[in-house]
Amino acid sequence: MAAAVSGVVRRVEELGDLAQAHIQHLSEAAGEDDHFLIRASAALEKLKLLCGEEEECSNPSNLLELYTQLCDLLGDELLECLSWRRGALLYMYCHSLTKRREWLLRKSNLLQKYLVDGINYLLQMLNYRCPVQLNEGVSFQDLDTAKLLSTGIFSDIHVLAMMYSGEMCYWGVKHCTDHQSGNHEVDTDVFGTSCTTHREPLDFREVGEKILKKYVSVCEGPLKEQEWNTTNAKQILGFFQQRCS
Repeated sequence: MAAAVSGVVRRVEELGDLAQAHIQHLSEAAGEDDHFLIRASAALEKLKLLCGEEEECSNPSNLLELYTQLCDLLGDELLECLSWRRGALLYMYCHSLTKRREWLLRKSNLLQKYLVDGINYLLQMLNYRCPVQLNEGVSFQDLDTAKLLSTGIFSDIHVLAMMYSGEMCYWGVKHCTDHQSGNHEVDTDVFGTSCTTHREPLDFREVGEKILKKYVSVCEGPLKEQEWNTTNAKQILGFFQQRCS
């Protein structure tokens, strides 16, 4: 029994070290005041204290329960939250920069960098969870909800992230075309087609066109009764078409 307890303690300590490194990485991205990470750090500290106790006082059940709680703070929903926060903040910042004409003339390359980063965060957020695979064994009373889940749309934030991404792509085409480079890569499989990621050079027009068509399809389809506005998205799509012709 003692050997089993010792083995569990060692394994939990190893997992705790990995969790600590993960929390550190997320903290650098999200800032010191993120309450999810504060709670995760507190749980990790408690876990370390329990692992440091005498073996005869250690309870494997308590250790595993605490580690499970820790993992549930670091799951896909938290990663979605962090990516959304970073992407949305960059969206707001880039929106303010597009109003500064003189700055754009001198530093549109910086705007391009911020746009690429922001789009990447938003597309990561859309790609953390896999679409629900609908089949005969899955029953849905609401077909519109089923359509949304099957395309990887799990909340209003997912819909808003698509619009934000498309609008940032529009700013990229409008202000950064002369500076666009293939050195920037993003995960372009973000439209509810699969769980496989594909890293490709960012083409503002191509990515924006693809995601805004998806946005319009969703808003005028399953979300039609929710009255999401598609006017701006259609105007941007028209702009893309003009640039293509």
